[in-house]
Amino acid sequence: MQPLLSLREISKKYPGVQALDCINLDFFEGEVHAIVGENGAGKSTLIKIITGAIQADEGTLEIGNATYTTYSPHDALYSIGIAAIYQEFNLVTSLSITDNIFLGKEIRKGPLLEYQKMNQSSHEILSRLGFQLEPTTVICDLSVAEQQIVEIGKALSHDVRLLIMDEPTAPLTPTEVSRLFELINTLKNNGVTVIYISHRLEEALTISDRITVLRDGQLIQTLNAARTDRKELISLMVGRKLGQEYPSREKSVGDTILQVERLSTRSIEDVSFELRAGEILGIAGLVGSGRTEIARALFGLDKIQKGKVKIRGENVSIGNPTEAMEKGLGLVPEDRKKSGILGKLSVRHNISFSVANRIASWLIINQHTEDKIVADYVNRLSIRTTDENQLVQYLSGGNQQKVVLSRLLARDCDILLFDEPTRGVDVGAKREIYYLLDELARSGKGILMISSDLPELISMANRIMVMNSGRVQGFIDREKARQDLIIDMASN
Repeated sequence: MQPLLSLREISKKYPGVQALDCINLDFFEGEVHAIVGENGAGKSTLIKIITGAIQADEGTLEIGNATYTTYSPHDALYSIGIAAIYQEFNLVTSLSITDNIFLGKEIRKGPLLEYQKMNQSSHEILSRLGFQLEPTTVICDLSVAEQQIVEIGKALSHDVRLLIMDEPTAPLTPTEVSRLFELINTLKNNGVTVIYISHRLEEALTISDRITVLRDGQLIQTLNAARTDRKELISLMVGRKLGQEYPSREKSVGDTILQVERLSTRSIEDVSFELRAGEILGIAGLVGSGRTEIARALFGLDKIQKGKVKIRGENVSIGNPTEAMEKGLGLVPEDRKKSGILGKLSVRHNISFSVANRIASWLIINQHTEDKIVADYVNRLSIRTTDENQLVQYLSGGNQQKVVLSRLLARDCDILLFDEPTRGVDVGAKREIYYLLDELARSGKGILMISSDLPELISMANRIMVMNSGRVQGFIDREKARQDLIIDMASN
């Protein structure tokens, strides 16, 4: 069988980093081909070359009878039929769903746009995905998961031959993942080739026909998905035995440090819970359930309409993030690109930014103190960077997340709000984050852990609070937690 796309001797180098080294790989028509590897393995560079976003230093791409050294993203999408859904969204947030789906290919009647036809087509595309979103909704009013759905719909609005999905399920619930997999199988049956990139190895094993492992820019092996397993993939990805994935969590917790009583905002209603020192309280729920909105309210990003927040028994008023941090709360946001990293600043300045008042006197930075803090967290969290002055925007997703975590930890907050802490993070970095959370809990921190990864919540949380339509549906102790029970509570 002739491949739909063949990569021949593809190499790409950045300053100090060999991102790809002599890659030879075939993708066949109607197959789902997963690409896995740790952050920095070269996955993102590979898909950017395939989509024409960047040019390889060496090598060619063979598509049908044509051979290319490069092509433009426009040609890839409109002439060749290659579309991509990136891990970081590529939407115009000030425009509507319809505007984004039809951007550059609007339906016109003379000089006028035919919005009725475009809205109808947008509705049909989203319905195929199993979601009912109003096409006129502005992107900035959508949740992260809903924006991901629009990204998928935008890609499918083209007559694609090859569809690249980079972490498409990161913000989705198990039910939504099942819908996506049904769609992928439909595309596969219609002859569309899907390149599936994910850190969730169970997904790669479930949905793909073949799996290619990359490590440090090199192609390690391509395997038949039906003839391998998670253990083998991890071994190939990291080049060593990883050890136990989750830490053995302590059951004992301390005194209550955070009390939330009948908290209401425009998105949540009558939310009440307690968080104790040394406890990880997991928060589960479907998209739109109010999970993220709890963290936003506590951190002063959403206005609290009624209810009380008590820290160590004392009523507190939190009107903005500065007040939240002054009271010992810290947040790792769901969308690290939009709300977490300072991409055009260095690793050094991202980490030290949150403690500038501690390391500066009369507007002069104490260089020795800053060096010590930055080096400590780069080493403690194993941040892979050429040096501490490298711009954060050039780090891999997992290392960007570690920088966000470092900035939070440098403030030494007592109450930590983690919203999707391992989203877009590879198995090795995930394990490091799990053990870090456990270490923080053992030191007496109180942790709220919001996650759509149910095995992660079940393994890490002392208790799980299940949200449904902005309200608390109930609490489940760790010993009784099961995925089916959580999904049932979250959906009824």
